[in-house]
Amino acid sequence: MDPMSGPYVIRGSVSLPEAELMWRFSRSSGPGGQHVNTSDSQVELRFDLARTEALPEVWKQRALAKLASRLVDGVVTVRSSEHRSQWRNRETAAVRLAALLAEATAPPPKPRRPTRIPRGINERRLREKKARSDTKRGRSGRDWG
Repeated sequence: MDPMSGPYVIRGSVSLPEAELMWRFSRSSGPGGQHVNTSDSQVELRFDLARTEALPEVWKQRALAKLASRLVDGVVTVRSSEHRSQWRNRETAAVRLAALLAEATAPPPKPRRPTRIPRGINERRLREKKARSDTKRGRSGRDWG
């Protein structure tokens, strides 16, 4: 079999360790002709997030918190079956897992600093509102005797 196309970088110098990836292959559903009945092209990739040593502790805690609904006993699973080739499905699953972990380990966004609306802008808004109100009031027919 061809070697995988390399380390899947999560972020910076941290990448998915090949030794900690657990692969499982099964028959994929969908079109493919006679060949589909004999090849195990669907890929299931499992990564034990709770026990990994590849991620920094802070990242691991963030990922465990963000992916809590997807985890089964601390293991995250990604499936791929859109390609007819097992190798391409392996590539897709590994890239998906790396992207999922990159998103889950990202630092939280900076909190928004509340700012005040400048007084001049607020006064201009109120003046325009008053002018619009006067324009509409001038359209009413009650003064037409």
